[in-house]
Amino acid sequence: MAFYDRTYRVVDGERIEGTWRPGFIKNGRTYFLTDLKIYADGVVDCWGLVTFDEFVKKVRSGWVATALPEGGKASAHGVATWTFHEPEDWVDEDALIGEVADEIDTLAGRPDSTGRCMAALDVYLADQSETNRAALREAYLAIPEHLRMFALGDQDGKDWPLVDLAFDNGEESRQRSLAYFAERKGHQRRAPADGPEQSTQPSVIVPGRIYHGGPEDPGFEVLQNSYPAPVTVAGLTFPTVTHAYWALSTSDPDQRALVAAAEDGVRARELAQPQVENWADVRLAVMAGLLRAKFQQHPHLAEVLLSTGDARVVSYEYFESSFWGTGRHWVARLLEVVRAELAAERAGISW
Repeated sequence: MAFYDRTYRVVDGERIEGTWRPGFIKNGRTYFLTDLKIYADGVVDCWGLVTFDEFVKKVRSGWVATALPEGGKASAHGVATWTFHEPEDWVDEDALIGEVADEIDTLAGRPDSTGRCMAALDVYLADQSETNRAALREAYLAIPEHLRMFALGDQDGKDWPLVDLAFDNGEESRQRSLAYFAERKGHQRRAPADGPEQSTQPSVIVPGRIYHGGPEDPGFEVLQNSYPAPVTVAGLTFPTVTHAYWALSTSDPDQRALVAAAEDGVRARELAQPQVENWADVRLAVMAGLLRAKFQQHPHLAEVLLSTGDARVVSYEYFESSFWGTGRHWVARLLEVVRAELAAERAGISW
């Protein structure tokens, strides 16, 4: 759902596209009307730049307010102050979070929740199995509730054709919906050439915090390069992918050993001198090889990666880098490539 106009910010010389929507920040007892700026790399400006996960916490905590109380004091900086009288809240916490997530996907060139629903619809229309109906229903429910009526771009018809296909509303309703889509341009029954063109699953978020240990099931934190999964490459064993990456970036064998023994990834980076000539030209291949080694040498971690299906991976581990993290997202893209290679191996496909 596009809001108003585009904006952007510059990170390491790279323009990051953005947009905004109005919102309220609750600071003390006052609700301040402001612009929530949303960027393609998943960053949100709500009186300070935060990751999407951090934005969700701010919404849940009430800092980004969705419930406006009767008699509450409001302010627009430099414009006016007023008191709420019979306020009508148009979006709740889940709706606002869903809107912002959709806008991030759109800015980044990914299908938003509506796009994923339409992709699931195409799959169902091509093969009307109960499994595909369930996937369509799940994708439909993933759209923020107040935006579902706009999913088909037909406010007169609303979303009844999707509802009648996604839910068991009887055979007559199902046939009526199938007739609707048969006549709707762009939704004739057709099977994608070699599979769905877009993922029907929500994005998988790899947390940005450095892993320091934690619960028995760390979830998607195991996909971090800083996760303690030793990898053996170039005749040495490194405690993490991060250690291995920085060790390979130096041309000094003795320095590589020091990097391998570094207490954490930050120290490993500091010790990685001198740098291999033309390192920028080879670093992508090095990272790809290290990720392959990690998941080949740790099958239980490979299972976690495979469990993400065809979902788009978004990693906040390299939040400060527009190459590996926010911006070009190379670590996340390489994780998707390695995932596909693991899936191909499991399917018996080899080269």
